[in-house]
Amino acid sequence: MHTVNFVEIFSAFLVMFAIIDITGSLPIFLSMRSQNKAIKPLQATLVALALFVVFFYVGDAVLRLFGIDAPSFAVAGAAVLFILSLEMITGHEFIKNEASSMGASIVPVAFPLIAGPGAITALISLRAEYADINIMIGLLLNIVIDYLVIKHLDRLNRWLGSDVIYVFRKFFGVVLLAIAVKLLAGNISIVFSGQ
Repeated sequence: MHTVNFVEIFSAFLVMFAIIDITGSLPIFLSMRSQNKAIKPLQATLVALALFVVFFYVGDAVLRLFGIDAPSFAVAGAAVLFILSLEMITGHEFIKNEASSMGASIVPVAFPLIAGPGAITALISLRAEYADINIMIGLLLNIVIDYLVIKHLDRLNRWLGSDVIYVFRKFFGVVLLAIAVKLLAGNISIVFSGQ
């Protein structure tokens, strides 16, 4: 019933890649490095993955507990994605991330830069559209990319430069905006029809 579907995997991967926006976080990572804050790539990505998986399954149970169906949550998630996409496009921060005194690999790298509220919301929202296995594969591919980016920060900074990183952020902001609109359009009629 739940078979591997490469189109769904690619779609889920693209949604998560746009929201996690690891390339957009490069300047933050580099700034942390310049302040001598150690970032452990494996620790950061494993903690982020654990957070995603826990919220992916427990989040669904919480929805059932409150009597919320997947399409309703998808509409709410689309609203969050819309705000995040505007942040990426305009450069204005609407959702504030609070700093913590914990280790940099956990906070703020694993949470909220990788497994942030928007990414967790999107992950759960995707269940309204795709099979769990395809979402998980798409997520794992993202975690691998996140690991490689953090591990090779300095090299990527030299290769890409600030202009390319800026363009990536704006491009994926537009992609994320389109995804938010699609998610909203595909689920809002179901919510209002009461199905």
